[in-house]
Amino acid sequence: MQFLRLYVVVFLNLQCFLDVFGQQYHTRRNVADLHWKPATATWYGSPEGDGSDGGACGYGSLVNMKPLKARVGAVSPVLFKNGEGCGACYKVRCLDKSICSERAVTIIVTDESPAGGCCSNGNTHFDLSGAAFGHMAISGENGQLRNRGEIPIIYRRTPCKYPGKNIAFHINEGSTDHWLSILVEFEDGDGDVGSMHIREAGGTEWLEMNHLWGANWFVSRGALKGPFSVKLTALSSGRTLSARDVIPRNWAPKATYTSRLNFIN
Repeated sequence: MQFLRLYVVVFLNLQCFLDVFGQQYHTRRNVADLHWKPATATWYGSPEGDGSDGGACGYGSLVNMKPLKARVGAVSPVLFKNGEGCGACYKVRCLDKSICSERAVTIIVTDESPAGGCCSNGNTHFDLSGAAFGHMAISGENGQLRNRGEIPIIYRRTPCKYPGKNIAFHINEGSTDHWLSILVEFEDGDGDVGSMHIREAGGTEWLEMNHLWGANWFVSRGALKGPFSVKLTALSSGRTLSARDVIPRNWAPKATYTSRLNFIN
């Protein structure tokens, strides 16, 4: 009986903590996949470069800065999922033991590979930055591996990790009180977004946002009043995160607002 009382006290204290800091998260299942799957890979950009400049997910200049720098990748439509696969993280490893090391490179989906060719017929393909592609080689063979062009690889899903970063909500340029567009950045764990909702100041209703393109979402309706709470649901695992009043009353287009918490891996 005493154990039950202690459990209830701890639970209530945790709920109180979450209410005070305005954050809630709910875990369903881990996104990590222990099974390697076959695919192909190429590289683009300069040989030692960071890869994409922007990309179809809409992360813009973030792809040229740490922690995304040199870890970006474009993927075929089967993984891009019309943009809902943006932000997902994968481990990629090449197979030829004569030139490939056994270490895998972790990449973040920031772009989509053009349809056709190696991406046709539902094939799984990764187009990596030159730096990430070369990182799969044994020491001194980076250039030789890149010279091979398209290579067979294996890949698996892995949780995204952004040490020292909190999940962030970037207000896209052009947003107004009647049309609000948000880009999610640095989402630990799943990395991808399956749905987003916002709640106005003093409101009780969660307003569903629509997928715009890439990792961008929007809501369009009568005059919206901040501050806004944001609730997002990960596409892969169904986990949810709610950040209360994370976007302030005096929000501005092109500004970025961070929460105190992130998904728990």
